[in-house]
Amino acid sequence: MSKIANPDHPVHDLIVQRWSPYGFDESSLDASTLQALFEAARWAPSSYNEQPWRYIVATRDDKTGFNKLLACLVEPNQAWARHASVLALGVVAKQFERNGKDNRACVHDLGLASASLSFEATARGLFVHQMIGIDAAKAQADYAIPEGYEAYTALAIGRRADTESLSEDMAARDTGERSRKALAEFVFSGEFGQSAAWTTQK
Repeated sequence: MSKIANPDHPVHDLIVQRWSPYGFDESSLDASTLQALFEAARWAPSSYNEQPWRYIVATRDDKTGFNKLLACLVEPNQAWARHASVLALGVVAKQFERNGKDNRACVHDLGLASASLSFEATARGLFVHQMIGIDAAKAQADYAIPEGYEAYTALAIGRRADTESLSEDMAARDTGERSRKALAEFVFSGEFGQSAAWTTQK
């Protein structure tokens, strides 16, 4: 079951290989692997180097902790994420530590950190499925997340499995062809909606 991307222009192999499955195999990840994944997140860029991301992590070896975090996902995500090796909540600090002002880049920077983690995972033959479908209020309460911080996303991390444990719809997503918008649809020049001329050059 190949999910290798077919880019229009040459890019790094990690970008071609990275994708987000629904099927995970319930295996465990060792501490050194987890350290490497979150070390990659640690070195992501951020506005003023504030590093506004925080991760609350649960491994499947800790059944109680894993189920606690799983319960913070919306039910459709619980159905498949329960098979992952690791679950994590991505939390943002909404104000700059340096001056207390609102940090408009905090969610952007969390995304950069999680992307760095995802590419490190890909390099190790692992997979990450990021999701916005969480119960943020439950996460806030269950983990005593303080004021000024917000649970924003979740990640399922692990090794890919076949699609037998998935619903028909999710199995179809895991086996379907990958596609993306063409550059001309989102890279503009001059004004919004006007494709940059070089995006369609051969």
